[in-house]
Amino acid sequence: MILLTVGLALLGVFAVRFHMDRRRVSNGVYLMLALACTGVWLVGTGGDIDLALVLVRLLVVLPPLVVLVLAGLLIGNGREMIRREGARNGNLMSIAPGLVLLVPYVLLGVAAATGNLRSAALASLIMAVGYFGFVFASFALYALIYGWLPYRPGMDAIVVPGCGLMGARVPPLLASRLNRAIQIYWEEVAAGRHPVIITSGGKGSDEAVSEASAMAAYLTERGVPSESVALEERSTTTRENLLFIKRLLGERGASTRMVLVTSNFHVLRTAIMARRLKLDAEVTGSRTAFYFLPSAILREFVALLVAYKWTNIVACLVLTAVPLVLALVTGRVPMSY
Repeated sequence: MILLTVGLALLGVFAVRFHMDRRRVSNGVYLMLALACTGVWLVGTGGDIDLALVLVRLLVVLPPLVVLVLAGLLIGNGREMIRREGARNGNLMSIAPGLVLLVPYVLLGVAAATGNLRSAALASLIMAVGYFGFVFASFALYALIYGWLPYRPGMDAIVVPGCGLMGARVPPLLASRLNRAIQIYWEEVAAGRHPVIITSGGKGSDEAVSEASAMAAYLTERGVPSESVALEERSTTTRENLLFIKRLLGERGASTRMVLVTSNFHVLRTAIMARRLKLDAEVTGSRTAFYFLPSAILREFVALLVAYKWTNIVACLVLTAVPLVLALVTGRVPMSY
C-alpha cells in the first residue's frame, strides 16, 4: 500500500501541476516516478512477489540501459544521416555524443576484466549514468505527451521561428512549419478571427536573404494576405525569436497571446522557454522526417540539461556522493556485482 499511496500522490502532483501549467519539464519527472511506483504495486497485488522484486530491480537497471540503447541509436542514426546527407558537421552530431555515452560502460568492462567490481567510484559513475537515463526517459515521455496535446484556438499571433535556409530557398524542415502555420491561420479565419503570422529569423552568413523574408514570401505565394504577415529579422536563436516577437506584438498593439509553430521535436523545449520568458504562448508542432529525429531529440535534451544546469549538477553530486559516503562510513562498497 505504501507504493500505491506514493504513486497516487505523485500522480496527483502531476495532475495539479499539469493543470496549472503544462509547460513544465518537471511534469515528466513526476509522471515517470508515479508510473514506476504504481507499476510495482500492480505487480505486487497480483500475488507474484518475485515478479515485483524483479520489476524493482529492473527499475534500478533500466536508466543505465536506456543510456546504452540511446548511445547505439545515436551512432546508428549518425551513420544514416551521413549516408543520406553527407559528412557535414551537423550530421556528425549524433555519433560523437553516442561514443561519449559509451565511456561509462567501457570503464565497467575494464573493471570487470580486472576483478575490481567493488569500487565505490564505479558505483558513483553508474549512479550518474542512471540519473541521466531516468531524466532522459522522463523528458522523452513528456515530450511525446506534450506533442500530442491538441491546438488551442483563439490566438492573436501565429509565430514561426526559422531554422536555416538553403541560399534563399525554404528547406523541407522549415516548409513543414510554414504549412502548419498556414493551416492554423485559415482555421482561425474561418472562426472569425484575424491573427497575424510572424516569421522570425535573421540572415545567416551563408544565406542570400533573411529567414523571415524567405518565410514571408513562402506564405504569400500560398495565399496568405501580405497584411497578415509580419517579419522579425534580427534574431539568431529561439530565445531571441521569442523576445523580439514579444516586443513586436507590443508595438502593433496586440496582446502577447500566441501559438508558436515549430518542429515536433522542438515543441516541449520551446514551450518551456516561453514559460521562463513569461510569454502567454502555446506551442504546436509540424512533422519531421523520422531519420532526423534521434539527433534532434538529443540536442533538445542536452539544451534542457544546460538550461537547468544547477539542478542537474546538484542532483548528480548528491547521487554520486552516496556510494562514496557509505563506503567511508561502513568500510564497504554499497553495491556488489
